[in-house]
Amino acid sequence: MRITDVRAVQPVAENSPPDWRTSMGQILVAVDTDVGLTGYGVGGGGLAGVHVACTVLRDVLLGEDPEPIGRLWQAMYDTTLPFGQKGIAIMAISGADLALWDLRGKAAGQPIARLLGGQTGQPIPTYITVWDELEAAIADGFSAFKLHVEHRSDGGTVDSVVAAVSAARDLIGPERPLMIDAWMRWDVETTLSVATQVEPYKLEWIEEPLPADDFDGYEVLARRSPVPIAGGEHEFTFAGFRRLIEQRLHQTLQPDVCWCGGFSELVRIYEFAQRAGLRVCPHRGAEVWGLHAVAALDRQPLAESGRPWMNWVGGQPPIINGTITLGDEPGFGVEIDEAALKTL
Repeated sequence: MRITDVRAVQPVAENSPPDWRTSMGQILVAVDTDVGLTGYGVGGGGLAGVHVACTVLRDVLLGEDPEPIGRLWQAMYDTTLPFGQKGIAIMAISGADLALWDLRGKAAGQPIARLLGGQTGQPIPTYITVWDELEAAIADGFSAFKLHVEHRSDGGTVDSVVAAVSAARDLIGPERPLMIDAWMRWDVETTLSVATQVEPYKLEWIEEPLPADDFDGYEVLARRSPVPIAGGEHEFTFAGFRRLIEQRLHQTLQPDVCWCGGFSELVRIYEFAQRAGLRVCPHRGAEVWGLHAVAALDRQPLAESGRPWMNWVGGQPPIINGTITLGDEPGFGVEIDEAALKTL
């Protein structure tokens, strides 16, 4: 089997938010072969990511056997190294790597989770990320919840956040998992103040309280915060996560498989973090790309709800009463109707 083409587009998704999540949003990467199989993956970087995939990455992959994915990943990384390492280039590689894994599963006639020694057909617990829609999420059957709180500043950030956490705990009861996400908007002092005051509410974690590159600040939080710190959504590649793990800057790691370098890097991050005794909970882990890793590798499976506007990815398992279940379709099980895609 040989690769005959690498294609990429940025699909238009209705209700996609009017910010970087659209302008630099998700791209579809397709890897075609001479035996009629096409692998699909989703990366990021918008039209800039499309350009990287259709030029540099296509030049690397064209004519190659798609099976030695590790070697091909390294070749893509080495080729983009002068302008890559993080950001758009790695987002583009993520889509290509996922497409190669999809091809591997399709060629074997097996789901990716099963190729890794995991199982399909088992319900996996999920959590939903909300802003102010907690009651609706409870009504939909979810049993674990993450609150976005970076927008709360009325009456002072700390007091507002503590009040929101208290109200949420009252709504969901004492046992169901609860987390908060500050989306890189706080400083060390604010985070420690919040953590101290919400400790009685038994949060699973405070997510990304500081900018992703504030390693010194995260070192302070790792030592002093009474609530575990989570992060990594905006980090790239195993090399980037290695520092977070070795220095134990986060107690929960949250790589996004569509951004961090693809499935190959997600597997490496999982293995290294678990050897260090740290938890991995992929960003948007209920989306089918990360869900196979959760099903196969996770000791404490908990999959985050995905982006509702990504409805052009067919074959996505639904979340029903707070759980999600992988089917037996080969590869990632995705169905892409290319003829129906609207693209930028």
